[in-house]
Amino acid sequence: MIKNSFSSLSDLASAFGKDKDDISSNIDSTTEGNSDLVYSTNGGRIKHEKTEDVTPSDGFAKVRRETKGRKGKGVVVISGLGLNNQALKDLATKLKKTCGTGGSVVGETIEIQGDKRELIKSLLEKNGFKVKFIGG
Repeated sequence: MIKNSFSSLSDLASAFGKDKDDISSNIDSTTEGNSDLVYSTNGGRIKHEKTEDVTPSDGFAKVRRETKGRKGKGVVVISGLGLNNQALKDLATKLKKTCGTGGSVVGETIEIQGDKRELIKSLLEKNGFKVKFIGG
C-alpha cells in the first residue's frame, strides 16, 4: 500500500522500489549534460566559458577609406589584423592619439575618423604589420 503523502525523497523512492542514491545520481547526470542549463539548485549559477574566435590574418593589414552610411564623412577602416579584442582596442587607442582624431573598434576592424591613411600606414609598419591600401 502506498502512502498518500511523502515527507522526503527517500519515502517517494521507497514507494517505487528504488534506493535514494539511485535517484540522486540520476539527477546529477542529467544536469551535467545539459548545455542550456542556466541555474541549478544542485550547483548554483552555471557560467559557461566564452571563447573568443579571432579570424587569422593573411599577413596584410588592409586600410581603406569609407564614406558610405556616414553622411559623407570619411573614415579609415583597418581590417585583417588577426588580433584579439583587447589588442585591437590598444592599437586603436594608439592610432587615435597619433592621428589626433576619434575612432572605434567595430567587430574585428578599427575605424579612425578622417583621411589619415599615410600616417596610419607608417604607424602600422612600425608595429610590424604589412599594409595594403584597398580601394581608391
